[in-house]
Order: sequence, then C-alpha cells, then structure tokens
Amino acid sequence: MKIKTIVFTDKCKAELIESEIPDVPRDHEIYVKTVHSTISAGTEKANFTGDLNVSIVPRDESDNVPHFPRTCGYSSAGVIMAVGKNVKKFKVGDRVIPMWGVHTTVNIKDENSVLKVPDNVSLSAASTAYISTFPLAAIRKTGLEAGESALVMGLGILGCFAVHQLRAFGAYPIIAADPVKERRDFALKLGADYALDPFDPDFAKTVKELTGDGVATAIEVTGVGQALDTTLDCMAKRGRVALLGCTRDKNFTIDYYRKVHGRGVQLFGAHILATPSVESSHGYRTVKDEAKTVLDLISGGRLNYEQFVNEHNSPADCQEVFMRLANDKNFPIGCQFDWERLD
Repeated sequence: MKIKTIVFTDKCKAELIESEIPDVPRDHEIYVKTVHSTISAGTEKANFTGDLNVSIVPRDESDNVPHFPRTCGYSSAGVIMAVGKNVKKFKVGDRVIPMWGVHTTVNIKDENSVLKVPDNVSLSAASTAYISTFPLAAIRKTGLEAGESALVMGLGILGCFAVHQLRAFGAYPIIAADPVKERRDFALKLGADYALDPFDPDFAKTVKELTGDGVATAIEVTGVGQALDTTLDCMAKRGRVALLGCTRDKNFTIDYYRKVHGRGVQLFGAHILATPSVESSHGYRTVKDEAKTVLDLISGGRLNYEQFVNEHNSPADCQEVFMRLANDKNFPIGCQFDWERLD
C-alpha cells in the first residue's frame, strides 16, 4: 500500500514523500486514515529551519550541522481503515486520534495508542486535542486552584490553548501576554480577562496592579530568556511557573537569587518527555489520559476547540505552508492539513 508523508528533506524544504507499507496491519496494529492534522508552530518551525536544539537529548557540541530528513507533526485525527487480527477495542470506521500522529495519509499505531473521538466532536477539532495536552499538563504541574490568578506569556497555539483551559480550570484573573495585537484580541475571545503587550515598559507593574501582589501561576510558552525574566517580575511570592515553551537558547541571564530563590518561586519543566508513560498520578498524567480529558471536555461543552481552527491546506502545498510558518510572525494559530484533498 502506498502512503504519502510530509517530510523535511533539507533545511527549509518540505516534500510530500511516497512510501510503501504492508497491505495488512500486524496483529495488534491499527491503520488510521488521516483526515486532519494540526501544525505545531514552534516545534515544526524549529525542525523546518534546521534548528540544532530540537531535542532535550544531549548532542556533541561539535556537531553543528542539522541532520535531515525529519518527519513532522504529532497531532491528528482520522478514521480506522484496517485493524490487525488481534485488535479487540476498535473496528474499521471508528473515528480516532492517534498518539503522536504525524502528517501522513496513514498513521500506523498499536491499539493502545489511539483514542475514540466522541460522536459530537468534529475530526478537525479532535486533531488539535493531542497538542493541547501539553498546556493542560503544564497547568496541572502548577497546582492551580480555582480563583487563583494566572499569566500566559506567549500566544502561539500552545499559549492560546492554555488561556482557554485556564478559564475552564477557574483561574481569575487570566492575563494573556503577546506583542501581536491580533493574538491578544483572540486570547480575549478565548477567555482571557486582560491581554497585554509584554514589551510595554509598565507591563509588570500593570500585572501586579491587576492581581494585587503578582500572579500565582504562570505558563511561559515562548522559551525565550527575556520572556521568562519578565514573567518572574510578575510573580507573587511562592508563585509557580511552568516552562512550557522549548528553550532553544541555553544562554539565559536571570537573577535567580532575587527573582526565584528569595521569593520562593517554583519552576516546573513542562516538556512532553517529562510526563509519565505508563501510569497517571496527581498532577502528572499520561498524555493518553490527558487527551481523553480534552476530548471529554470538548464533548461536554466545557472547551470549544472549533474556534481554534482558522485555516485548512492541502498537504500538496506543504512547502508554501511551512515557508509562511518560517517567515510570518502572525502565522495562523490553528493551521491544519486536510488530507481528504489528496483523494
């Protein structure tokens, strides 16, 4: 069986590559025909442009050349087209999301690595569910309680999901921060109580005025040292900061003594690789359990993910789409590939 997959074959080069897979899944495998897949802007831009720091796995510092090819994407939804003979939980025709479903016509997964999509949730909305588990896990790590104030620094797709989820968690007030006005306006629609420009000279002062003594929790999504420094200026004593954004640059200059140590501020690493792989516990849930939570909350009307999707593209246009991602600072928040356009 022939499938097509978006592959970064070289720096700033995306191609739709054809390959072969067996016609029949192995005993416990499921073939998921992709309907929609969502772009994760930060991760995929870094891979597309050849950023060397795209993994927390240590690498030889002398290796300063990006290596290709690289597959991309990790949040998709589709319909089961074939199942292995020992698969018991799913059948052909089931609507599902695969865990770590890449940009491809068919994702091959073990039966324990897919989740059914509720009937009242569209596959377009469902294809954003997996990526939205990252900010959900970050919020859990902070131990947020209803009525506590929260700051989201950076309003890319993860930051916007964080704003929407914080609303569902009962945070108040929610302050969204980004230099792009259009993103601040969108954050207000998602549930933010205030949306501020972090480059405003009075930004930290304004945050403290809005919250009384600083924010109790913060989700730092930019991965930029200056943004973290500014976030720390906004924290209340014993505040908690989740580091959700990937820190591509390791050279941070932070006054940890005065801004962290002296104020009792806690920093939580919130990378996907920090989540448990087998069993959930309080504050630390598996990605699969988080994804199920997201789907349930969408189905129950607590979260509205339809509003996140604002652009559909044919996978055949992947080069043009990723070039825009690399160069447009206001790249669409919810940009998806519609794989049915290849049929």
